[in-house]
Amino acid sequence: MATTTSTAARRAAPSRRSTARRPGGERLQPAFLWMVLPAFVLFFVFHTVPVLQGIFYSFTDSPGYGEWNWVGLSNYVALLSDARIGSAYLFTLQFAFVTTILVNALALGLAVGLNGKIKFKNTLRGVYFIPNILAILVVGYVFNYLFSSSIPAIARALGAEGRLSTSILADPQLAWIGIVILAVWQATAFNIIIYLAGLQTVPGELYEAASLDGAGRWRQFRSITFPLIAGFFTINMVLSLKSFLQVFDHIVAMTNGGPGTATESVGLVIYRGGFQGGEYGYQIANAVIFMIVIIVFAIVQLRVLQRNEVSPS
Repeated sequence: MATTTSTAARRAAPSRRSTARRPGGERLQPAFLWMVLPAFVLFFVFHTVPVLQGIFYSFTDSPGYGEWNWVGLSNYVALLSDARIGSAYLFTLQFAFVTTILVNALALGLAVGLNGKIKFKNTLRGVYFIPNILAILVVGYVFNYLFSSSIPAIARALGAEGRLSTSILADPQLAWIGIVILAVWQATAFNIIIYLAGLQTVPGELYEAASLDGAGRWRQFRSITFPLIAGFFTINMVLSLKSFLQVFDHIVAMTNGGPGTATESVGLVIYRGGFQGGEYGYQIANAVIFMIVIIVFAIVQLRVLQRNEVSPS
């Protein structure tokens, strides 16, 4: 018995020498470190270093090439009094909030419907996912043609007068609506998939017990479905708002920022000024501020929405 024990101890000795300990005392296999290390190096070189380099150039007057001078906080101070920047932030925030709410409301409703006992359920799930695999620019130009030519032509043929007989994309007050419609149509598909995944985690026994207690469909949704998929709702809301705050392709395809500057987003202003207008250092400072705004919104969203989450267990 003593011989067997000592043999097992000798076999285990090399394994102990080849492992490291986590702060909690649990052993960590070196293989895990070798798998993580390449990803960490790639992330640091191609993500962290460019971010740090960008923050450095935000304190310069660099046009993106050639010589530059250190200007300290001048770019950040100038941004606070730039009316075009303020207008871009206001448009971007309004667009992001409206689109996030519409996308999640529509996606949640469709997901609940597609999770029910209906015919052609799997086929419909595939059909609703198609917009997510289409390129935004391509779809955007199709929507642009619809709003600029098809809908006004149909309205005039029907004798309708007013704003429907002209392109809403040419109206500074209505152009954003066309962009919202495109964004909602394209983004709803991805959110449906996440909500469907969440609905699969809700135990069916809860619905059976609720039915026996006389709870209707709406009551079951409010008291069972939504609380139990609140975690998925949080994920969708955070990802949607982050994505729509960075809106770019939709605007390029639909209005290119116009009419005038009515639909210029922060991302579009940064691109135009930084890469086409010789304002590289100035727009990098704008990008740094915008990055902080997005992080703050994400943290606030997570803190607020996670308070209402419950566990299925």
